[in-house]
Order: sequence, then structure tokens, then C-alpha cells
Amino acid sequence: MWTIYFLIVLSIILGIGAWLFFMWAVKSGQYDDAERPKHRMLEDDTKTD
Repeated sequence: MWTIYFLIVLSIILGIGAWLFFMWAVKSGQYDDAERPKHRMLEDDTKTD
């Protein structure tokens, strides 16, 4: 029975850790501009000839 309690506590700890990591990513600006990076590879077309 202690295994179930251990797994419940472990899942709560992992959930809180994932939530804190997500909040850190949002506050550090990881999701500010979701559109720009996929268009940036098209704009870096420089000619080296």
C-alpha cells in the first residue's frame, strides 16, 4: 500500500516541477514569438557567389 502513496507523492512532485519549468519558460520569453523562427530560415538566403 505504501507504493501507491509513494507514486502519488512522486507524481505530484513531478507535476509541480513540470509546472514550475513551464512557468520559467514563459517568463523567460520562450513563447513570445512563435511565428518568427519558422520564417527566419527563409530570410537567411544570402548569396556567397
